[in-house]
Amino acid sequence: MRRFAVSILGLFALAVFSTPAAAQQRPDYGAPVDGATAKRIAAATIEACRANSWNVAVAVVDNHGFLVYFERMDNTQTASVEIAQIKASAAATYRRPTRAFAEAIAGGRTALVTFPGIAASPGGMPIMKDGKVIGGVGVSGVQGGQDEECAKAGLAAM
Repeated sequence: MRRFAVSILGLFALAVFSTPAAAQQRPDYGAPVDGATAKRIAAATIEACRANSWNVAVAVVDNHGFLVYFERMDNTQTASVEIAQIKASAAATYRRPTRAFAEAIAGGRTALVTFPGIAASPGGMPIMKDGKVIGGVGVSGVQGGQDEECAKAGLAAM
């Protein structure tokens, strides 16, 4: 019975994430992001946010969603500590920006909210190297689009 339920859930997930572009292949996972790269991404993210007077938390995770590096700016809202980590993990493990979840749910795919580790707010981005996912960066503290802007600035520093 359990195997049947897992199979049904897998088929459901496939149907939910399917797009009219049909069999869009997600990128493979690569070797996990290292500490030096994680720190560089976080530093550039913080720099971009500081330039805009945005107080944020930044999390960088490996390709399995486990924390590699974390930084929180002074006066960042407390909830952002956990939210940044969830966004980073979702981006790495689902191999897509967290904006994709927000857009899918807004488009009526509300079942996504039942999936484990989903962050339906922009600000989580997969970290890519040689076309493979090596981790994720998550930013939280301002509006989702602003979080995403800072995450992209961090990725540009790779």
